[in-house]
Amino acid sequence: MEQNDKNNEEIKNKNQPHRNMRRNSQANQQGKMMPIVSVIIPLLNEEESLPELALQLENVLKKAAHNRYEVIMIDDGSTDESFNVIKQINQRNRRFRGIRFRRNYGKSAALSVGFSMAQGMVVITMDADLQDDPNEIPKLMAKLREGYDLVTGWKKKRHDPISKTIPSKFFNFVTSMTSGLKLHDFNCGLKAFKRNVVKSLQVYGEMHRYLPALTHWQGFKVTEIPVTHHPRRYGKSKFGISRFIKGFLDLLTILFTTRFVKRPLHFFGTFGALFVLIGFGVDLWLTIEWFMKKTALSNRPLALLGVALIIVGVQLISMGLLGEMIAKNSYEKANYQIAERI
Repeated sequence: MEQNDKNNEEIKNKNQPHRNMRRNSQANQQGKMMPIVSVIIPLLNEEESLPELALQLENVLKKAAHNRYEVIMIDDGSTDESFNVIKQINQRNRRFRGIRFRRNYGKSAALSVGFSMAQGMVVITMDADLQDDPNEIPKLMAKLREGYDLVTGWKKKRHDPISKTIPSKFFNFVTSMTSGLKLHDFNCGLKAFKRNVVKSLQVYGEMHRYLPALTHWQGFKVTEIPVTHHPRRYGKSKFGISRFIKGFLDLLTILFTTRFVKRPLHFFGTFGALFVLIGFGVDLWLTIEWFMKKTALSNRPLALLGVALIIVGVQLISMGLLGEMIAKNSYEKANYQIAERI
């Protein structure tokens, strides 16, 4: 019996290193499967900046994420060697992964794919042109720990041409007024999200410009912090006036689809009632003057304007009522954002 016990003890001791190796292997696999930070980088023709960006991210994330991180680079239909550079980075560091679109779909599409792939508890978005500084990532993460769900960067000192900065200021002003969220910089590429936020967002079109507003409307806490912004060193800006116009059209889209999709009468009825009141007031004033023989309606185009406003107002209210009937008949169970369960 004693001999058997000794043999069993020897076998147990021999197997112990293998068990420890398996345990360590499983722990490493879990660490890789569940990174602390996911960095999503949409890019288009940025082959020159990618190697340096990858090195900067490695240095920052080793400390900020305790080496538990993933970087997802989405090549949005580049015509240069960007994806080959991503492959080289991946061969050197498997934490860097790449996706290549067959054609250019836009930044929102790239972010949407990145959000669906991200596994980290914190999701960072940034541009690939080296204007966003990876050293700002720890500051964004620290602000998240204060209880915020989204922290966006504010390029307080911006190194961009005036043709880009002036439209951007106007865009930020209008978006702040319409969204009810007071931020200086809605479209800064450098942002930090909690995981549950990115999994609840639907990003398409040019909606990436309004991620803070969309997050705010879903009931999450949003804030901003000043971040360093560098001059562009490689390539050229992808900004154009057409994207500016499309951005404002998308602002109208998200205003309607997020705030009025279940109550279209509030949207159309507000404008309709306003037009009816103005038109009625104009015609009432002219009618009183006509009774007092101070004017003749036949030579007052203002009377026709009043009638036109009343007609347009009634049509808008009717559209709102029809929209309410359609919304009621096609009602789907709402996807409410639940903050906590017990």
